[in-house]
Amino acid sequence: MKSIYLFVVLGFTYFYSFGQLKNNPKLIENYMDMGFGIFVHWSIDSQLGSVISHSMVGASEAYLDKYINELPKTFFPNKFDPDEWARLFKLTGAEYVVFTTKHHNGFCMWDTKTTEFNIMNTPYGKDITKMLFKALRNQGLKVGVYFSPEDFYFLNQQGTLISRKREKSQITDNAELLEYDKAQVKELVTNYGPIDVMFFDAFKTGPLVQYVHSIDPNIIVTRGEMKTPEQKIPDTPMLGPWETCMTMGTQWQYKPTNEDYKGGGELIEKLIEIRAKGGNFLMNVGPKPNGKIPIEQEERLREIALWMFVNNEGIKNTRPLPTIIKDGDMWFTKNKDENTAYVFITGQKNWVKGFRRNFLLKNIKATSSTAISVLGQNDLVVEYWPENTPTSRFIQHEGLLEISISRAQRLYNNKAWPNPIVVKLTNVEFIKK
Repeated sequence: MKSIYLFVVLGFTYFYSFGQLKNNPKLIENYMDMGFGIFVHWSIDSQLGSVISHSMVGASEAYLDKYINELPKTFFPNKFDPDEWARLFKLTGAEYVVFTTKHHNGFCMWDTKTTEFNIMNTPYGKDITKMLFKALRNQGLKVGVYFSPEDFYFLNQQGTLISRKREKSQITDNAELLEYDKAQVKELVTNYGPIDVMFFDAFKTGPLVQYVHSIDPNIIVTRGEMKTPEQKIPDTPMLGPWETCMTMGTQWQYKPTNEDYKGGGELIEKLIEIRAKGGNFLMNVGPKPNGKIPIEQEERLREIALWMFVNNEGIKNTRPLPTIIKDGDMWFTKNKDENTAYVFITGQKNWVKGFRRNFLLKNIKATSSTAISVLGQNDLVVEYWPENTPTSRFIQHEGLLEISISRAQRLYNNKAWPNPIVVKLTNVEFIKK
């Protein structure tokens, strides 16, 4: 087991392990409590609908010239409304938002003094990062910075071949690039703070991780210090904090053609699976070049918003069960401080309002103090069906806990509800089989 030492310098608390500054354990706990965040990928090449940044690798000189010198001249997101974004993100139940201040292309979405290749040198000419961070904080959302230490614009200006895995592409073998990145990180931390989360996206990030910890120990570093599986969910729970980042469709940035979106229900079930395994879900949004969120993405955000409005208690401030994460179509979480279990019942078709279904739980045992409820409903009434008593109930059998519940709350006009139902069981015991 690694030893971690705490020391205080000029009023700042640091956590030190074998010569490395680390995330504050208290901040890690707070981060794990949040559960759900929004990722935003947006840059000048959203105008083309291309993969963000990567088209610069292997590109001709003519292509790079147009990319660097022409794309900024037409980037004009006059429909960008940071307050509208923030309100929508807040409604989804997200606790934090991570914004691409600089992707691999090197284009800065803030008013930087380090380069002319930034948002202020576009027809729009406004500091998008500053406006968005203010709007997020007004909604009580945590502010996260995505920052790529790799910088294709800088490499091109330096005369280095643009690549991600060749000589001088990483800060560990390009001292000039490291100093350039440190200057930009310092601008973001000091001029746009307080920053809550930092996501460093590169193959080599160590020097910048240490740098950001040294200038602000109240920032939690995700990618660069913890596991952040991309576009996938691990098969089993991972120790410590971790975060899956994933697109709604197939591309991080806005894709106007040939996009294949996941359904809202599928995204909800991915959130459930990630939380049952102890991770956070950072779900991506790719705004249009004019600053609007595509309607297909807004629809999914609002489907998630409805589900989280009812069920967020089972997502936030929870941890995996000590005994089981899934049984059949049921996933589980528990309150981090109490013996309260949340049972996410998935895979149910045509569960019409007012009808009852029973389920058997193998690894949870009721006690004399156990209570049961369905999140969001009062268990007292079914609309237009006064003789129906939808009370949730349970029976403890030998080795099995049987729960019996109704879907009593009307959430959709058709009286059916296609998304998972969450059952809350308080004061239970967790049984190892």
